Amino acid sequence: MKTKIIILALALVAGLGARYMVEQNQTPDIVVELGKLQSGDQTVQLFDTTDERLRVLYFGYAHCPDVCPTSLAILSAALKSLPEETLAGVRPIFVTLDPKRDDADVAKEYAGYFHPMLEGTSGSVEAIDALAKKYGVLYQITELEDSAMEYAVDHSSYFYFLKPDGTLIEKVPHTLNPNMVSDAIERLGPSAKR
Repeated sequence: MKTKIIILALALVAGLGARYMVEQNQTPDIVVELGKLQSGDQTVQLFDTTDERLRVLYFGYAHCPDVCPTSLAILSAALKSLPEETLAGVRPIFVTLDPKRDDADVAKEYAGYFHPMLEGTSGSVEAIDALAKKYGVLYQITELEDSAMEYAVDHSSYFYFLKPDGTLIEKVPHTLNPNMVSDAIERLGPSAKR
């Protein structure tokens, strides 16, 4: 009988010890404030109802060989074609899908190559994933053998037009026609009757 009690006591202690070890090795859930990113040393809050500008988001990455530079050049051309009063109601934002390589400084610098108004943003992997998921942005890491880049980020290519609270109004697919983007800005911006 004593042997059974000792065995049960040892089993109980071992079970409690194992549970303690498992609980200590669990990583806590990471809490993400959706829409809170960084551009250089500035915090960017995408969802801010006190800022009535129309958000035009583009998701990509700085090492993208062709689609991102083309899309951002199209966005830049669209912005340059707009009258000042319309331009004042727009907030264009580039969101990197590669926060590992594109920190807040890299994203800001990259976006600045295309247009001075374009905010380049980055954040934690969790923040980027949550934002991409919210708008249905499809992307995946693809390893590149024998390449200095190591990997590419395959992604969908759309311009996302958002209300200040983050509500998606419309998305325009990758285009070589800046008029499609500028027309959407004029139609959806704060000066437009909705």
